Amino acid sequence: MRRVLVSTWIAGSLAALAGAADIPQGTHVLLRMVNSVSTRTAEEGTQVYLQTANPIAVDGRILVPVGSYVQGVVSHARRSGKVSGRAELGIRLETLTLPSGKALKFAPKLNSVDANESDQKVAVEESTVKQGPDYGRDAARIAIIAGSGAGLGGLTDRSWSGAGIGAGAGGAVGFAATLLTRGREVELKQGSTLDVVFDRAVAIE
Repeated sequence: MRRVLVSTWIAGSLAALAGAADIPQGTHVLLRMVNSVSTRTAEEGTQVYLQTANPIAVDGRILVPVGSYVQGVVSHARRSGKVSGRAELGIRLETLTLPSGKALKFAPKLNSVDANESDQKVAVEESTVKQGPDYGRDAARIAIIAGSGAGLGGLTDRSWSGAGIGAGAGGAVGFAATLLTRGREVELKQGSTLDVVFDRAVAIE
């Protein structure tokens, strides 16, 4: 009787071991945004929903299939300033839900993100998405408005002095407009992707 019980225990333990696996530390997975999040409207606690865009496989076995759900929250959000300060968005991922319904607690770090036709990128050490500077765009705006002012000044005065006055006035208007305009926001649009990396192993049983 004892031999039967021991054999049953061993068989059960082996079966449990066969079904258990770990997602190794350092594993990368691509996530696709289900909803859109922007520093224009987001605030601490705003929910973030994503799905895995590629499977996670270990030793030829798929542990996390494509389409598994990931849920997180905005840890902090800062809008771009009018004079200084770039937009930044912190995201804390918390739960990975498998198709079986099993939910796993995890906290991967952001590694990279879609730029979305801007200069936004991940500050990896902070797991934060930050927008790039607006120096080039601001200079272009001032130059365009100054050029328009020069053209109008020249037409009105029909002289180079008039053009110079127009350019100066236009440059001042362009500078003022730049000071009153916010910089670009961080935008994570629906369908955009984030690459995240597991900073510790996660057991799947």
